[in-house]
Amino acid sequence: MIWTLFIGFVVGLVARYLKPGNDGMGIILTTVLGIAGSFVASYGGQALGLYRPGQGAGFLGALIGAIVLLYVVGAIRSKQGS
Repeated sequence: MIWTLFIGFVVGLVARYLKPGNDGMGIILTTVLGIAGSFVASYGGQALGLYRPGQGAGFLGALIGAIVLLYVVGAIRSKQGS
């Protein structure tokens, strides 16, 4: 569990570094973003046939999932601000 939180935190930090712009997230939301990115990548990869059921996405898959989530959150925030 602690390892998952640590990897989620690292993935969230790297995703925020790679995506330009200010997202205004703290450490907790960064960790949640990384963990959610891992879940998105795992289940999306399983749905596309890239991973077997029960197989995790790995660091790069989680990173791609987290970046996708950053864009989704950014789009939602921009629509709410308009």
